[in-house]
Amino acid sequence: MPDQRREQWTSRAGFLFAAIGSAIGLGNIWRFPYVAYDNGGGAFLIPYLVALLTAGIPLLILEYAIGHRFRGAPPAAFRRLSRPTEAIGWWQVAICFVVAVYYAVIMAWAVRYVGFSFGQQWGDDPEKFLSAKFLQAADAPGGISTYVAGVAWPLIAVWVVTLGVLALGIAGGIERANKIFIPLLVVLFGILVVRALFLDGAATGLDALFSPDWSKITKGGVWVAAYGQIFFSLSVGFGIMITYASYLPRRSDLSGSALVAGFANSSFELLAGIGVFAALGFMASASGVPVGEVAASGIGLAFIAFPKIISSMPGGDVFGVLFFGSLVIAGMTSLISIVQVVVSAVQDRFGLGRLTSVLGVGGAVAVVSIAVFPTDQGLYLLDVVDHFINQYGIVLAALVVLVVVAWALRRLPAMQEHVNTASAVRVGTWWRICLGVVTPLMLGWMMWDSLRGEFAENYEGYPTWFLNAAGWGVAGAVIVVGVVLALLLRRRATTDEADPAPAPGAVEKGAR
Repeated sequence: MPDQRREQWTSRAGFLFAAIGSAIGLGNIWRFPYVAYDNGGGAFLIPYLVALLTAGIPLLILEYAIGHRFRGAPPAAFRRLSRPTEAIGWWQVAICFVVAVYYAVIMAWAVRYVGFSFGQQWGDDPEKFLSAKFLQAADAPGGISTYVAGVAWPLIAVWVVTLGVLALGIAGGIERANKIFIPLLVVLFGILVVRALFLDGAATGLDALFSPDWSKITKGGVWVAAYGQIFFSLSVGFGIMITYASYLPRRSDLSGSALVAGFANSSFELLAGIGVFAALGFMASASGVPVGEVAASGIGLAFIAFPKIISSMPGGDVFGVLFFGSLVIAGMTSLISIVQVVVSAVQDRFGLGRLTSVLGVGGAVAVVSIAVFPTDQGLYLLDVVDHFINQYGIVLAALVVLVVVAWALRRLPAMQEHVNTASAVRVGTWWRICLGVVTPLMLGWMMWDSLRGEFAENYEGYPTWFLNAAGWGVAGAVIVVGVVLALLLRRRATTDEADPAPAPGAVEKGAR
């Protein structure tokens, strides 16, 4: 069999910790709270739950099924599904390469901000400190003129840890690391939330987050936001779950694992919302302004709003260490999973050993990251590349996968049979309807909604040439890379074209 020597998770718990670690990332902490607040507060939980049940968990089950049945990273798995679809797999690998390159630098920022929390070294103007002093960002997008050592050194450390974990393998590295990181993350963030709840004004923040605005759930944009949040927070669409599932034993509860991972991810998002808005309520009360005036998301929340909160609260140093430490851990587990897709794809296709693949391919990702992003253009590049690779890379790739698997190849019934053969929790017709109709329509709607805004005005007011180069150019390049790699490797001799699906009822020891 093609996967005779393939590494495996040592237990179902190990796989779940890794899958949950991949799903829980920066978006859970700095994106979900604001998206919920801005789209109806407590009322947003209804479209959010609908999106989880009709898109998030069904997509997780599909990706688990593809990886588990075809025993490979995206290129190998899609090649075994149908040889012409190998390009989709390499497209997803290229997306992971790009995401890893910039995602790591945010980890480096968070590492530095753990230190900056002692004595609130950002001073009275955290925004100026971030852009001018720490990142040394240029006044406008352009050519790179300054290399920022203060970002480069922690970035190198992030990559040393990431590649070190990957070099130790699936069981000895990724599984063991997630069994440490995920409980630690829950403990750290749990302490942070409890502390935030006892701040003056915390109730005001929670009221702003959870008070339902029922009028908003009749608006299409709110449903787009709900599906977008579920989609981006579950690590679906760019091959991570296909890769992780390929290391499962033959007999594994795919649908049950997807339910656990999906609800664990959403539970952490709710916890993050409570902690973030309790802190924002404190800030609003201290400043004498409504919560809406201090609410933010993304980099603005993490590196500008939260430093202001930390500076104005008693025991701010400890709060800062907890918050930025949580960002580091949440981001690290996601980064490890992203780079593993690239490493595994190269291992599968070229038969290289793990250490060689990690040092070669993972090292290449690290070199690009360290060369480009600790510069005066790093902030602008990160913002634009992240926006375009998410909207027109990950979302589009997921849409193409569904169209190909459900409509062109008509393989959903076969995938359903595989899931039900392997799992304790059976999936039925609803699963095929969700993946064949509901999810493609919602992803298509998300694409259309995003494109309308894109063509109405330049993203964040950036110059057109910069958006074409760092935005549309990167999103288009990953597609070209996927197709070219598939064509170049098409004639390479291979012995793994057969469908390696297990015989019905086959049982192996392991993650059960």
